Amino acid sequence: MELIGKTNIDFIGMRKISFITSGIFALIGIIGIIQIARGAANMGIDFSGGTEMQLKFAQPVTTEQARAALGKEGIKDVELQEIKEGNKLLIKMRKSTISTGKVADAVEAALKKQMPSNPYSVESSTEIGPSIGAKLKNDTMIAVLISMLGIVLYIAWRFDFKFGVGAVVATLHDVLFVIAAFYVLNKEINLLLITAVLTIAGYSLTDTVVVFDRIRENMHKSLKDPMSIVFNRSINEVLSRTIVTSLTVFLAAGTLWLWGGEVIHDFAFALLCGVFVGTYSSIFVASPIVALWEKAPVETKA
Repeated sequence: MELIGKTNIDFIGMRKISFITSGIFALIGIIGIIQIARGAANMGIDFSGGTEMQLKFAQPVTTEQARAALGKEGIKDVELQEIKEGNKLLIKMRKSTISTGKVADAVEAALKKQMPSNPYSVESSTEIGPSIGAKLKNDTMIAVLISMLGIVLYIAWRFDFKFGVGAVVATLHDVLFVIAAFYVLNKEINLLLITAVLTIAGYSLTDTVVVFDRIRENMHKSLKDPMSIVFNRSINEVLSRTIVTSLTVFLAAGTLWLWGGEVIHDFAFALLCGVFVGTYSSIFVASPIVALWEKAPVETKA
């Protein structure tokens, strides 16, 4: 399937604009990571510790009604999210003054006392202590760093060290972009986001490898051509394939985002961001970095 015909776009010639744009997003992402490390971002209970409950009521209930009922029993600083399908309510409490093991019981008792005419059932309940949350946050940082190191080693072994550096910079750029989006939009930072980030890293690497494969192939065929021409030709040759692949994944992630439910809504949003930026980075970040390393001439006319 070919959505577009033969193209002759000067991607390497647009590297300055793409580097500036990518640098801005990367800077925001770095700020977001610093805030996450400080615990100043919108941290989920996976990292901050706390309690999360999903309740299913017999009758519709609003967040205002639930907040008022809990407030009368002294339970404050509660994050409530109404799930209209099925009369469900998501309750989150971070680092409660109540003992972690007793939060769920206290919430249930308060709702039963203040809302006796609207019975409910507990569909799920998760409780994580602050020390476990801190350990999960540290382990997550280590997992991301190890994955980056693995990417360098793999690309360096399969291609060349310069290609490995380009792939890692592009993948790190994608991770920072997603974190920047979540930080700016004040979305919750939890383990689902980290799962999405590692998935995005794998997708970005796969897309970059496809472009790098064609670049390496054309470098061997066109030994006398300037590197900028070789790189532009290679990217244009795989452009249709890259767009079709990305569009397919984008449609799947978009379906999850629209109809997957509240639980995986942010996860699907992260995938959507990752597919978009992963496609962008393999063309406008990874390839120009390797081209500059190869000392590509400024002229790019075929």
